[in-house]
Amino acid sequence: MTENQPRRPRTGRWMTFAVLALAGAMIAISALTSRGDDLRPDRNTELIDLLAAESARNNQLAARVSEVQHEVDELTRSKQPGEVPGLTEAGDRAGMVAMRGPGITVTLDDAPDSLEMPGVDDDLLVVHQQDIQAVVNALWSGGAEAMTIQGQRVIATTGVKCVGNTVVLHGIPYAPPYRITAIGDPVLLQAALDSSEPIRIYQQYVAAYGLGYSVKPERHVEVPPFERSTELTYARPLATS
Repeated sequence: MTENQPRRPRTGRWMTFAVLALAGAMIAISALTSRGDDLRPDRNTELIDLLAAESARNNQLAARVSEVQHEVDELTRSKQPGEVPGLTEAGDRAGMVAMRGPGITVTLDDAPDSLEMPGVDDDLLVVHQQDIQAVVNALWSGGAEAMTIQGQRVIATTGVKCVGNTVVLHGIPYAPPYRITAIGDPVLLQAALDSSEPIRIYQQYVAAYGLGYSVKPERHVEVPPFERSTELTYARPLATS
């Protein structure tokens, strides 16, 4: 290199080095932060996996509860009549024994997938928990003696919850159509449904958006006993030091 040849500026080389060093530092920090995991996990996938895991766990617990309940039933039957007064009636009211009789079945369903209604909110095209609760409340008021939703016995602590486009009952998710079956006088149960204001409103959505609603009298209904845990869970305050 001669003295008259212009020198290459060092500023550009230092800037290039600084940019590369900063990029390397950011990559290293991201790797340490994520520890090999995606920094933006799919929340929906995690929720579905969690729901499936809890559903499986609930099924295992339900099987164990069923075994214990059968043991209790055997011990109860071994008692002589009169030793446990009122036990059968209490079991009926608590939902712990199977029941049979005439009744009614109400079926609720989402609007057909083929239905296209531009500008209509998707929430208007599906069955919600309040719709199921409206049917349940009407049937109780009509004198229902026992009831099931999707084949599961409904008791005093039964809660219906919406999770996405499914309904969760006793920890198990169900997809539509939703069938609510009750034992009782079919005429009185039908009258209770007809006089329910929430169900009248639901029927307006049936007419406007194609949701499903049908009522079928039943000559013979079999309602299974409740075979899950009846233990109540509730929030507790944090312990203070």
